Amino acid sequence: MIGPDMFGWTGKILRVDLGTGAQDVLRLPEAVYHDYLGGKGLGGYLLRDCASLSTDDPALPLVLAVGPLTATIAPTSGRCHLTTRSPLTGAVADSSAGGRLGTELARAGWDAVMIVGRAERPIGIEIDDASVRLVDASALAGRDTAEIFTLLRERRKGGSIATTGPAADTGCLFASLIVDTHHAAGRCGLGRVAGQKNLKYLAVRGTGRRKVADLAGLKAAREDILRLTAASPVLLGQHGFSCFGTGSIFDLMDSRRMMPTDNFQRTRFPGAEKLNANAYKQRYQPHRHGCQGCHVLCKKIAADGRSMPEFETMSHFTALIGNTDLELVMRAGDLCNRLGLDTISAGATLACFREISGETLGGERVLELLTGMGTGMGPGAELAQGSAKYAASMGRPELSMSVKGLELPAYDPRGAYGLALAYATSARGGCHLRAYPISHEILRKPVATDRFSFSGKARIIKIAEDANAVVDSLIACKFLFFAASLEEYSRAYSAVTGVSATAQDLLLIGERIDYQERLMNAQNGFRAKDDDLPQRFFAEEGTSGPGLPIPPIPREDFLAARAAYYRIRGLTPDGLPTRETAKRLGLPWPQELESA
Repeated sequence: MIGPDMFGWTGKILRVDLGTGAQDVLRLPEAVYHDYLGGKGLGGYLLRDCASLSTDDPALPLVLAVGPLTATIAPTSGRCHLTTRSPLTGAVADSSAGGRLGTELARAGWDAVMIVGRAERPIGIEIDDASVRLVDASALAGRDTAEIFTLLRERRKGGSIATTGPAADTGCLFASLIVDTHHAAGRCGLGRVAGQKNLKYLAVRGTGRRKVADLAGLKAAREDILRLTAASPVLLGQHGFSCFGTGSIFDLMDSRRMMPTDNFQRTRFPGAEKLNANAYKQRYQPHRHGCQGCHVLCKKIAADGRSMPEFETMSHFTALIGNTDLELVMRAGDLCNRLGLDTISAGATLACFREISGETLGGERVLELLTGMGTGMGPGAELAQGSAKYAASMGRPELSMSVKGLELPAYDPRGAYGLALAYATSARGGCHLRAYPISHEILRKPVATDRFSFSGKARIIKIAEDANAVVDSLIACKFLFFAASLEEYSRAYSAVTGVSATAQDLLLIGERIDYQERLMNAQNGFRAKDDDLPQRFFAEEGTSGPGLPIPPIPREDFLAARAAYYRIRGLTPDGLPTRETAKRLGLPWPQELESA
């Protein structure tokens, strides 16, 4: 067990049973922290024995975990990672949440909060350092997140709050948790799992400090990271994330003909140049905002207090659904935040509905359908199941642009073949963030790769998945890795914890974390057939331009790259884990796979 002389972790995990009200402090062996770090890795470790439970089973845990760097001076270390099983996909579900939640949880002295059980009525969990209270939240039922934040902040000064909106309570399978008004733990339906437990909110205040083994070494690593990011045009340049938010890549996606348009039927949206980040800046006069411990401050808040849309929201509520009205994007994004809807899944499901129905979606109709998704009433209620289930119910399953049931974000895979492979292999479904090949295929960081080739991509994707698993476990922000690397962050980790580790040591931990997810997905029936893309991308070309053809993805090349990925990852030809690789990584073999 972790003792009082340990650094970077407290060794304390809070387990709360909402059904009985019981509160326990779990203390894991020190080796678990060394092998899984925290955040994503620790969340997966705490989930894996329950990975096959139904998402409405009270025993299924919802885990919020921080990492050894959280609440230290390591740059971008203020985030929190959430893990459970997805009600949308049935696969492992995880999300990195910004704001102050991770910092407050770490300062309160907890490495993680593990929530199980189901309350009889809406409940809030309030944590003030070692004090933990369950509070009747019945008065918050049915209220939107903006109202909940206002009411809670009237009596709770400072700290961080994560809450669900109406979507979590009414059964939307892609409901989110909203953190500190402007941040979301989106994707996968994490909010719905909270709703099934009758958990309405989690409020945390912490006054402690994380113990650091080598403060001078941490300061030196921090300075190197800050120096590298200062030289990054993507992060701190005059057209980068710091100035325009993630929307700064909107023009780039348009010029690369990777802008998903009309439910991914095309890859370029006429008039996109008038819908870019600069257009929003001129119209809404946003100010900079960001997560605790971040110097980039990529989040933008409009002068009227609304959250400015991220790139994916900008793209999915314009090109994907055929809209050219900036104010509709703002209203749609704000409505999704209030209802607690994931904007990527919401926009993609609207696009699927639009193609199936043939309906032109005007502004008020979009808002009406979103309201139905979030309230479970009226038009749009049937869309709350997500695009895959909706399209299947309409007899058109091929029109859901999703992988493993998770809707694709705003990057068309016909324009970047590493991205195509990353979408397919991602454990949580259609996601660009598990391997983030946009960095080298589009932004050319750290070095450019040929975006229309699968050559070498299998190994690149595997290594990137491992690296990003480390990032989500330490915890840090992926955007910083446009400039810094695991070399700098391994030194930060060693300085905080006193545990000597190289970048290669961390990559091995990342491999273990990724394979752990593969094991959990295999227990739930996922195979090679699920590591695939919608047929549209192999059969239909994108929107070509002068000197820039966007052909369909070569199917045979994709399958060859996936087969290579399986070999490199240590999987069978059907995408299943092997006992040998699990043993090499120190992972137990699940009973459910005994016959595999």
